[in-house]
Amino acid sequence: MKHLFNLKTLNKAFLISFCLLSSLPTPQPVSANQLKNSEGTLLARTSRKAKSQPKYDEKYILEFNRSPIVGNRMRLRGVYSEGRLGFTRPRGWDVGTVKAAIRFQHSPALYANRSNLTVLVNDTAVGSIPLNRKESKPGNVLVNIPTNLLQEYNELKIVAQQNNSSGCSDPSDPTLWTEILPDSKLIFNYNRKEIPLNFSNYPYPFFDNLNLETNNIVYLEPKSTSESWLEGAARLQASLGRQAEFRPIETSLISDVSDVSANERLVIIGTPSELPGLADLKLPRKIAGSKILDANNNVIPEDTGVLILTTTKKGKVPVLIATGNGPVGVEKAARLLAQPSSQRMGTGQVVLVNKLEETVTPGKREWPRYLPESSSFELSEIKTQVNGDAFRDVTVRGSAAPAIEIDFRALPDDRFVRGSSMNLVYSYGPQMNPRTSAVEVLLDGVFIGGARLDSDEGEMRKNLKVDLPAKLVKPDSKLQVFFRMNPKEPFDKVNCISPPDQQLTGTVHSDTSFDLKRENSVQLPNLKLMQYGFPFAAPQDLSETAIVLPQQPSSTDVLTMLAFSERLGRLSRADAIKLEVYTPNNLPSEVRKNEHLVGIGTRDNFPLPDVFKAPGFNLARSFGRGSAQASVTVPQDQQGMIKQILSPWNGDRVVLALTAQTDTGLERVQQVLGKDPWFFQLKKDTVLISSDKKNPAAYDPDAYELAFFDNAPETRRIEDTNLLSKMTRMLQENWLLVPVGVVGLSLILYGIVQLYLKRISTSKNR
Repeated sequence: MKHLFNLKTLNKAFLISFCLLSSLPTPQPVSANQLKNSEGTLLARTSRKAKSQPKYDEKYILEFNRSPIVGNRMRLRGVYSEGRLGFTRPRGWDVGTVKAAIRFQHSPALYANRSNLTVLVNDTAVGSIPLNRKESKPGNVLVNIPTNLLQEYNELKIVAQQNNSSGCSDPSDPTLWTEILPDSKLIFNYNRKEIPLNFSNYPYPFFDNLNLETNNIVYLEPKSTSESWLEGAARLQASLGRQAEFRPIETSLISDVSDVSANERLVIIGTPSELPGLADLKLPRKIAGSKILDANNNVIPEDTGVLILTTTKKGKVPVLIATGNGPVGVEKAARLLAQPSSQRMGTGQVVLVNKLEETVTPGKREWPRYLPESSSFELSEIKTQVNGDAFRDVTVRGSAAPAIEIDFRALPDDRFVRGSSMNLVYSYGPQMNPRTSAVEVLLDGVFIGGARLDSDEGEMRKNLKVDLPAKLVKPDSKLQVFFRMNPKEPFDKVNCISPPDQQLTGTVHSDTSFDLKRENSVQLPNLKLMQYGFPFAAPQDLSETAIVLPQQPSSTDVLTMLAFSERLGRLSRADAIKLEVYTPNNLPSEVRKNEHLVGIGTRDNFPLPDVFKAPGFNLARSFGRGSAQASVTVPQDQQGMIKQILSPWNGDRVVLALTAQTDTGLERVQQVLGKDPWFFQLKKDTVLISSDKKNPAAYDPDAYELAFFDNAPETRRIEDTNLLSKMTRMLQENWLLVPVGVVGLSLILYGIVQLYLKRISTSKNR
């Protein structure tokens, strides 16, 4: 992760900046004493005088170290250097004041009269101080940021102008440095805006992609948990996961509307007869005899879905209601929210869903954020960039130009063979040093090709063929194209003149092409593939995945279902969500046989008991403790377990078990599913999850202990390849058998020859 970002990569920088911003608990308010060191806080010179502000009741502190761009350090080097940090302005905030409390440390070699630190917001300077700290002691600067500068997406830029003499400073001098300390922060004072009750804004206010806080979703549990409620909640949670992408969501259940907190968003699913709590809300439509009435006080048909936006009685918490006078209507209402193309038609506080057509299921290998299905394609066809747009020509400038990054995600069931290549089409400008300038291509940080930029006049649309190593291309791969551009003239130390470099340009063209040699081949079970949603997200509308819960699911079972659904939503992209949810008594045999199954529940209440009969899938044995001297079982073990096996009903499908011996263990499973740093460690076919902490922090390295095992009773390679490819793969995977085979074949041939010679000798003797 780079500390500095070029302006042309700003949109991507913003998105990356916020993947971890709100995943941690909100820090405690900062005090004035915390901002001071032994010599006090320096106040930045600003171009605007502070004005009196009305009272703002709420405070939020955004620490720099919660951004992956900053991490543990942001170091600025050279005579002129910039550091950048993206932040958003939540839609529901009426921001009163914003302050940047920046802590820094700089080289003791800096010449104070010619060194300073300037803070800019959206390219407008808001404060500046000299870099004059003695003995490299930490300093502080508190900057007021005018709220009229704030937009939805904002950029905080910190510029260091650094010199170590009164005359000439060499830009490459290592003593020219300033470090922005990770406990620097932005301090927001704000009031919450009135909640807009209009479906044209959906998913806001239930999910705000500009939020700095965690989005908290709360479901109201019905009197009895039906399959229709479970399926509606699972699909809605998956759709929220798609909206969230990398942003965190905290989900919980309540049994009464009065239990909802002010910072939460309430979701209610079901008919009025299933949800007596509806009577506690102010609704824009009347309910009479457990039936919803239309604007003319007529009973709405049972096959019509009803979506309602309202708030709790105090008007503090938004409420989303997916209801109807029958299960068909409720299903329609919930399904509309999971279909973006249809959902966008909604407006106003009430939406009646009269007709809702089923969407077409995409192909199993139609994954929008991955490489195209075809073997030959151009860069413009890769729609895997952060904003989802097709790649266009990208130009970088200057000797410190950043890499041009291209998401190059192979499909999870792709197996690459030799012969894949990339034809890079690029251009570069004149005035480069031909001895030190070059273009380089890297795949996941590994150099795979390059060429010198050796023309004094530059070149247009030059081609460079690069081989793509088969073993390097993975479902999370990135291609990087670096233009190493240096000016002809060296740094003039006598006159202290740095050669200009902004005329140096390099361009990657969108008609850069690829020719891939790959086949459809994957080994199952494999939890590592679940990091990409495979096989449950094939197809991407989740139509071949079914979740099975106990007949009477507990709250822990339901929350685990919601955590898994949300994760699948984050890992998939489609026009609909067709995830299915069943209980054992109602699981159709064709679903059991033809779909991937996800069983959720503790050992004593697991909904698919047949899978325990499979060799190697004995839950009690999985939680046992053994050695050469002893073997014990711990019945109350509070570990959680995620285990994948081939389905006993169909060898081309898998069964995923999210289970434990206790509810506490199942909560561990929820937590790992919901937290990226832990979920993206999954591998092999079994993981045991343990923790000594009740609610571990996402980035606490000691939060969980994960133990991985390969003990599936059976494995299977799912593939669509020819016989030659299968034989080649088998030899590659079992190359140690080749010499054994050669020796064996030689012995057989030797025996045949000896037998033949013996027969010839016998016939001659006769």
